[in-house]
Amino acid sequence: MIRVGTRGSLLATTQAATVRDAIRSLGESAELVIVATVGDKSSGPITEIGVGVFTSALRDALIAGEIDIAVHSLKDLPTAQDPRFSLVAVPERADPSDVLVSRSGLPLAELPPGSTVGTGAPRRAAQLRLARADLEIQPIRGNLDTRMRKVATAECDAIVVARAGLLRLGREQEATEVLHPAVMLPAPGQGALAVECRSDAPASLTETLAKLDHEHSRAASAAERAVLAELSAGCSGPVGALARMTGQTLRVEASVIAIDGSRSVRAHAETSVLGTELLSQEQHAVALGRRVAESLRSMGAMELIGDV
Repeated sequence: MIRVGTRGSLLATTQAATVRDAIRSLGESAELVIVATVGDKSSGPITEIGVGVFTSALRDALIAGEIDIAVHSLKDLPTAQDPRFSLVAVPERADPSDVLVSRSGLPLAELPPGSTVGTGAPRRAAQLRLARADLEIQPIRGNLDTRMRKVATAECDAIVVARAGLLRLGREQEATEVLHPAVMLPAPGQGALAVECRSDAPASLTETLAKLDHEHSRAASAAERAVLAELSAGCSGPVGALARMTGQTLRVEASVIAIDGSRSVRAHAETSVLGTELLSQEQHAVALGRRVAESLRSMGAMELIGDV
């Protein structure tokens, strides 16, 4: 029996259930194990508690032998490699876009001046201010249901959330607008799941989990996360990145935005990521992400990150 560790929110268990079901489809037994995290219990802002609280408890459970694998939202996973763990699979990624959910049904460009838009992510807040300096950005926390309720109860005129969450919960019809990347670049790794196990896990387990890996999704998310790692911005920094694969060509676009929305820098690059004997597709992708990060750095990105 493979024990699949997950946070206890509806979205987290729904995501983990897709991994459990995929394992079962391979003829293996699997069950979900709920692991409580500090992030699920705290109402503090992400900038104070850090996104690491969502992953540390699952990793502790892995080390303690309470679970065999952990399923994370990849955007919450630290970019620094921890030798105790192995990222054995990145299943096929859902749409990484952000969406606006507005009570009036109006898109972002048509919200009245002074409208309140809720988000707990500095990246989203910065890009909202860049696009619409006349809006009031309201910090919010909580699971997807809690955040959606703030629109229904008129605590916010609108909120910005990840489209992937709505898709996985079958609530995509509640989105008012899918935000174009020119307006809102997603968080690096957004929409992707990370299947992690201990680095000393049995080969039989890692071989099974490797069958869940989606090569293009892994490469795209690796490129985005390389941008974040190279800028040392942390998972909650005002960095947006999106990598898209067309055939064997990978294009990465990324931006860094001042938290007050006053300034931003943006860069892109593309390359063929056809795997070779010397370099894997993922290694090509990481190199491309680093190149984009270097372009951003040359434009003054570190100064903007330092303003957070």
